[in-house]
Amino acid sequence: MMRLPLLTAALSAFCTLALPAGAATANPDTANTATTPITLDQAMANPDWIGPAVETAWWQWDGKEVIYKQKRDGSQLRDTWRADAGKAGRNRRVDDAELAKLDSPNVVYDQKRSHAIVLRNGDLFERDLNNGALVQITRNAGKIAAMQYAKDERSVQFRVGDDWFGWSRTERLLAPLASVRAAKDPSAQEADALRDMQLRLIATLKRQKDERDAARARAEEERRADPTRAPATIYLGDKLAILNSHLSPDGRWLLVVTGPKDPDGGRVGKMPRYVTESGYEEFSDERTRVGRNSPRAQALKLVNLATREVKDLSLDVLPGIATDPLAAMRAAQKLEPLKGKRPVTIGFNGDAVVWSPNGANLAVMLRAVDNKDRWIATVDLPRAALQPVHRLSDEAWVNYDNNEFGWLPDSATLWYLSEESGYSHLYTRDAGGGVRALTSGKWEASDVAWSADGQTAWMMCNRATPVAYEVCAVSARDGATREVSSLGGGVEDFRLSPDQRKLLVHYSASYLPAQIATLPSTGGTAVKLTDTRSADFKARDWIQPQYVPVPSTHGADPVWAKLYRPAQLEAGKKYPVVMFVHGAGYLQNVSHRYSVYFREQMFHNLLVQKGYVVLDMDYRASKGYGAKWRSAIYRQMGHPELEDYLDGVNWMVANQQGDAQNVGIYGGSYGGFMTFMGLLRAPEVFKSGAALRPVSDWTSYNHDYTANILNTPDVDPEAYKVSSPIEYAQNLKGHLLIAHGMVDDNVLFQDSVRMAQRLIELKKDNWELAPYPMERHSFVQPESWYDEYRRIYQLFERTLKH
Repeated sequence: MMRLPLLTAALSAFCTLALPAGAATANPDTANTATTPITLDQAMANPDWIGPAVETAWWQWDGKEVIYKQKRDGSQLRDTWRADAGKAGRNRRVDDAELAKLDSPNVVYDQKRSHAIVLRNGDLFERDLNNGALVQITRNAGKIAAMQYAKDERSVQFRVGDDWFGWSRTERLLAPLASVRAAKDPSAQEADALRDMQLRLIATLKRQKDERDAARARAEEERRADPTRAPATIYLGDKLAILNSHLSPDGRWLLVVTGPKDPDGGRVGKMPRYVTESGYEEFSDERTRVGRNSPRAQALKLVNLATREVKDLSLDVLPGIATDPLAAMRAAQKLEPLKGKRPVTIGFNGDAVVWSPNGANLAVMLRAVDNKDRWIATVDLPRAALQPVHRLSDEAWVNYDNNEFGWLPDSATLWYLSEESGYSHLYTRDAGGGVRALTSGKWEASDVAWSADGQTAWMMCNRATPVAYEVCAVSARDGATREVSSLGGGVEDFRLSPDQRKLLVHYSASYLPAQIATLPSTGGTAVKLTDTRSADFKARDWIQPQYVPVPSTHGADPVWAKLYRPAQLEAGKKYPVVMFVHGAGYLQNVSHRYSVYFREQMFHNLLVQKGYVVLDMDYRASKGYGAKWRSAIYRQMGHPELEDYLDGVNWMVANQQGDAQNVGIYGGSYGGFMTFMGLLRAPEVFKSGAALRPVSDWTSYNHDYTANILNTPDVDPEAYKVSSPIEYAQNLKGHLLIAHGMVDDNVLFQDSVRMAQRLIELKKDNWELAPYPMERHSFVQPESWYDEYRRIYQLFERTLKH
């Protein structure tokens, strides 16, 4: 039956207990000394008490200053700050009167790095990097996108809706360049026998039509002869929708991405809200389920702007496009075979199109809707034909991440990231088709930025260990790779300065929210510009996690984990074990960076002080460990991950004096799903667990995520059956807490409700459901955080210490 947790005097006492936390150390025998206590109420409080992370940061035009955003204490408003790029301690908040003189994070440089396009507050500007002069190009022109320099680099091109515009630095003139519409051409007439008969028999009608046609033809001749006039609109027909368009820098070509006019939506879920301002219950439409809203096929049209000729780019040349990798599964389910070519989308967001700087070459990334293939193709512009140059296939699914590609400044060499070796690495392909791997090894390359001369690429890398990230530089000549930053492995991202001589990096650490520093782009000492932590938070001595590779008994690489434990284990004592499971699946939580689970980290400090040992693992499916690690869960979600957690429990018992008879598990989202799987598939190991905002049945989750891993329910029902916790509910023996926000629009509250009903029907005991009427997937209110973790703590105290 369902049992509501009781508020006891013991809990009230706990909430006021001080928690001494251990000093940072990699040596478990080094003493930890607590100087400042922590309470559960403090740990779950509004994170303003920690101090705000440095949010978006960017270079000012001359590279002498850094601009950044920072949240105000006790408010959702953000302030703009400026800092001396070369010296710490010279930071100040920007007054409103100064804002008009600043650039923004949205900057595009010309190849010579002498000018830059700046998109600020919805308007476009150009900055002269030689003297700082700023010229405004637009004012309230609409939503500007796809800003770029033209081939001559004296002109700026950009898109508003489906219209392209250009601005000349020389003439200071803004002019339309191209316009496309998903509509019938007003001048075109479809064949009609009755109309043809009328024109043949009635001379007046024929004469009037001929006069209109002649006037239209003459107007077009005058328009073409007069360069000051706007180009005519190009009509693509009314049977499609325009999703995107991409203008060549030389202004000769327009590539248009199209999709179905009326995509199928599937049945939409309704989410109720019971606590509302109106006082009445309210309902909102939420997402459809997996298999009910599959991505629709997209297509490409190439427009010759000189002749206005429109040609479809055939996808038939893509290798494997006609082969259905799921054919055997369809046959097993007695489904109709896939007819024709496999449908594709353009990249992973409909915008994977890159022109070379001179406009002579075009590259497109395409992805099969079944997630098994990713292609990069160039385009033979005169022939309007795709030319495949790279295919990445995966029998599980192709990663939606690490898909960057583009052209080097020579406009002939294509570069791209690929997991073809098993890890994301950087490749180049020259004009002759020669391919070179610039990086290699059991590590991941991502977030690539090239030098203006195309000789050096900077990227994020985790070469030393999978859990430590720095900025690396690689030579395009010989592939020589080296770390240029040394910020403790906690680098999160970086930006090159306008002159490319410096890097602006976001970095963090276990108890340091994201800060910024600058350093030479060739490597050297970093200047740390910020430390936004509060004095209270900095004064505390936290238990630094130990980064441990847990051996796998299933043939996998070691499973990296964060261990929280006392500095000195008491001889002969067995400690109750708590296993934490991060969310998202494809996420890396075991790293030297500041965790999105910072509250949970403080809770782990508290648990250690109360006599537990805690292990937080990057189980198979996690990010940062290569393609094989990522896709190990294909068609069996919850199975390899559980194997890793069982290895973790055994390692804790064998090496950290863990008590095998008292093991708990908890986590949110994917971590909640895994808590279910632990309690229901290994009930002899896990005595209790807290499943927060958990998935109980993958058939109820969304398409984009789930179809990658489990295909679709009609094609692969067995994968959904073995991967859904609700199928194992009869195995519950331990103690279970389910906590879920009732307005969660990611994992719908229905998942927990259906699991609750299943447990009721199975007459299961020792479980409880805690609903949160005003919380979405990620809790916001401190009271909700406190209530949830109070329940988790009670659960472990009640079940793991007896």
